[in-house]
Amino acid sequence: MPINRQSLKEDGFTGFRTLAALDINRIPQRTGIFAVLQPAGYEPRFLPRSTAGVFKKKDPSVPEPALTAEWVDGADVVYLGKAGAGSKGNRGLRRQIQEFIDFGKGKPPGHWDGRLIWQLADPGSLLVAWKELPAEAVIEAEAAYHARFRDDYGRLPFANLVQARVKGK
Repeated sequence: MPINRQSLKEDGFTGFRTLAALDINRIPQRTGIFAVLQPAGYEPRFLPRSTAGVFKKKDPSVPEPALTAEWVDGADVVYLGKAGAGSKGNRGLRRQIQEFIDFGKGKPPGHWDGRLIWQLADPGSLLVAWKELPAEAVIEAEAAYHARFRDDYGRLPFANLVQARVKGK
């Protein structure tokens, strides 16, 4: 079964809230992975400029032909990300997703993973879902979901520009 809303639910993902209506305090603080999905009937429209924050003095905007080329027709999932514990052990899903949303509102990020999301005309209608995992399983799980998506669609989700990999594998 391809990675979609139903298969993610069956795999233990919860949430499935729109970015616009998300109550950040309902997201667990533990480590895990998360997915951003398009709602049923979603038609992508691209903004000429990203709403995302500048990263290392680089504009996150991408030309429309590049955005169109990254879009994966027929895929529910538009981004798959991870939320590790961080070097101080104080990260996790809540903080990672909050920073992801803040990035879309123009705040400077610590990285710019998923930046293409913020060039969609209506990112608030996208859904976010998450799955708690032990910290030691997060990287491997993200890599496995990326590989599975690539097997299903021949490429990574729209806003994943880099394949996650487990070191040494």
